[in-house]
Amino acid sequence: MKIKHSFCVALAAMMVVTAGAEEVEEVEEGAIGWTPIAVSLASPVQLPWGHARWDVFGLDLGLLYNGSPKMYGLDVACATVCKDDAIGLVVGPLFNYSSKNVYGLRASLLANISRGTAYGIDLGGFGYHNKFYGADVEFLGSMADDLNGVAVAGLFNMALERSYGCVAAIGVNLSKVAYGCQIAGVFNMTDELHGCQVGLVNYARECPWGFQIGLVNLIMDNKIKVLPIVNGYF
Repeated sequence: MKIKHSFCVALAAMMVVTAGAEEVEEVEEGAIGWTPIAVSLASPVQLPWGHARWDVFGLDLGLLYNGSPKMYGLDVACATVCKDDAIGLVVGPLFNYSSKNVYGLRASLLANISRGTAYGIDLGGFGYHNKFYGADVEFLGSMADDLNGVAVAGLFNMALERSYGCVAAIGVNLSKVAYGCQIAGVFNMTDELHGCQVGLVNYARECPWGFQIGLVNLIMDNKIKVLPIVNGYF
């Protein structure tokens, strides 16, 4: 299943948000030091000067845009970018972007993006991660290569490789391999189901073990491939 072509809305949203983040990301240079407090208009216009090369271990406050190699603590700005690991609480109404790993809570009206692994809780409009461990709650949708934990979204959840845990959406859930539970108002789809699907229409190309509850349930490697109400294989 070419899941990357299954839901164009998710890809379009990711391209719009990451384009803005890539514009502000510079060629990474080593940090020149660290500071407990950084205050900025838009990095690097801040104190201490050249903050984009200062690690922040404490409080990072910005009006428009914050950028730092590492951020451990509280990071608040309209948009935040971290070129290394971010640990703590990150709040960016436009977007939060991390080139590496994230540990803690991130909140945004538009998007939370991490190109590494995120551990904790993400709250926002759209989320994209390489790997995610925790709870991802997004108004529009959540997208990850590997999803571990809970994902709740309005339109869609996409796991390009594997999902472990529970994914729930008003619209659709798409996963290459699903371990756990998929709950959708409209459609659940996976190449390989290990668990359960609950939705209006449920599809699994293979089901080593599990069951489906919905109006139409399809398990393509089952003897009876299509059943109403309940289908399963154990």
